[in-house]
Amino acid sequence: MDADVAVIGVGTMGSMVMWQLAKRGASVIGFEQFGIGHDRSAAGGESRLFRTAGYAPLKNTNSLFVPILLESYNLWRKLEKETGEDLLTINGGLMIGNPDEDFVGNILTAINEFQLDHEIFEGESAKRRFPQHRLLDGEVMVLDKLAGYIRPELSVVTASRRAEELGAAIHRYTCVEEIEQENERVRIKANGKNYYVGKVVISAGPWTGKFLPNVKKSVITPKKIGMTWYPSRNISLFKPDRFPGFMRISNGINFFGVPTLEGSMVKIALNTLYGDIEDPDHVDKNIRMDELETINSAVKSFLPDLIPEPTRVSVHMDGYTDDNDSLVGEVPGMKNVFVISGFSGGGFKMAPAMGKIGADLIIDGKTNHNIEHLSPARF
Repeated sequence: MDADVAVIGVGTMGSMVMWQLAKRGASVIGFEQFGIGHDRSAAGGESRLFRTAGYAPLKNTNSLFVPILLESYNLWRKLEKETGEDLLTINGGLMIGNPDEDFVGNILTAINEFQLDHEIFEGESAKRRFPQHRLLDGEVMVLDKLAGYIRPELSVVTASRRAEELGAAIHRYTCVEEIEQENERVRIKANGKNYYVGKVVISAGPWTGKFLPNVKKSVITPKKIGMTWYPSRNISLFKPDRFPGFMRISNGINFFGVPTLEGSMVKIALNTLYGDIEDPDHVDKNIRMDELETINSAVKSFLPDLIPEPTRVSVHMDGYTDDNDSLVGEVPGMKNVFVISGFSGGGFKMAPAMGKIGADLIIDGKTNHNIEHLSPARF
């Protein structure tokens, strides 16, 4: 055989799975249709938020994810130590909204359950500590102290490079055309050549659906993500030491922000989407002016020191599941084929832990984390 394991899609999850498998001595090959760290999928856009107080604040499932997020923090630090790269910056993270609504309420439930280090600000104390934000009556800020931001493109490049240093092989600009079970091995056809491996991990983001013939097509839908950056009247207010990343729901607008990383503009963008994508190979990279009205209005209303006209707009995509929970585990009807995908725009923060979970499933056949709710069999 060509390897113990093949990984299809060396991006957010695939790079971490390869790193963890290689660390454990497995022979592993990866197939990536683009270059490593490309911006065509969910890893682009300069920054990603990291937090421990909850994966999906609008769903009451945080207790299932907090242990994964805490392990992910430790693994981010291990990857940094192994490579000398600076990937994760901890400068706190704010959740802003009304404590009587699910968004903040679910976060507070997770914080109390796991005794996470935090502070709560409201009224005058919020204005003094974080004057960049304008609060509505009754709103609070919850500061998750073990939160910050990640450099996504660098992280994918770093994990991939480390996997190669540990013996893995990556086939760049190589499209996988077929996956077929042949007795106890799996045949992969890529760029017209056959490869034979013991097991396969599918981590192809918005392209994942094409490799899952036994799962209904609508389970993973590619969706369009828009990111927007705004200039400031006083950019010093938005440097990492003064402006933590945040998530906020106010007046029905669900949006987030990251401190300025290059010193001239601030990423503030909607958590809501810009529509479904019929074919991930052909994506409209434009966003109409009328589609920007909601985020521009949010910036104008709630971040008065920013100029509410974006100087940069970019389009990305991810694979979204029907229930917005990911697919992690063996694919029904496809022996020795696993999937780690469908993170619905929220997976980057826990990618290292998911890489370890994937390696545990493949090598040991089990994991210490509760991931039953992520089983592909639910569809």
